[in-house]
Amino acid sequence: MGYLGNHLATIVVGVFAATLTGLWPYFVSFAPILDFTFMVVVPITWFLTLMCWLSQRSTDYMHKHAPSHTVNEKKSLSNTQTIVTTTTSNISEIKQIQNELSSELNDIKESVKIKDSEIERLNQEISNLQTLVQIESLKTELANLKMLASKRK
Repeated sequence: MGYLGNHLATIVVGVFAATLTGLWPYFVSFAPILDFTFMVVVPITWFLTLMCWLSQRSTDYMHKHAPSHTVNEKKSLSNTQTIVTTTTSNISEIKQIQNELSSELNDIKESVKIKDSEIERLNQEISNLQTLVQIESLKTELANLKMLASKRK
């Protein structure tokens, strides 16, 4: 844990908060506009110091009451036996799910092919209709030209 008991962050933030608190009257006498800045910053740094201290205390408490390594070793041996028995049943389940998913994928591919062919057919119909519209507009223009030619004669 070291000399500081893993409270290095708490100490650093606490020293920073104490320094800001000590410098507050000095800087306010220089520039009164800094009073608001220090009124915001100093409580925040003290709050951060408190949060660092509480989080480290919580971490120390949780690790103090953690199970020892010998219990973990016994659990790991029983866990490996459980894993071996469950993996064989899991493999068959995985293969079954994989087969179901591959059949669904094939169905989706077929429906996409059908939709692609339908889209292509619709595009062809659109181009045919555009051609018919162009033919009709040419016929109308030709009829107008004939009318104009007959009026000139």
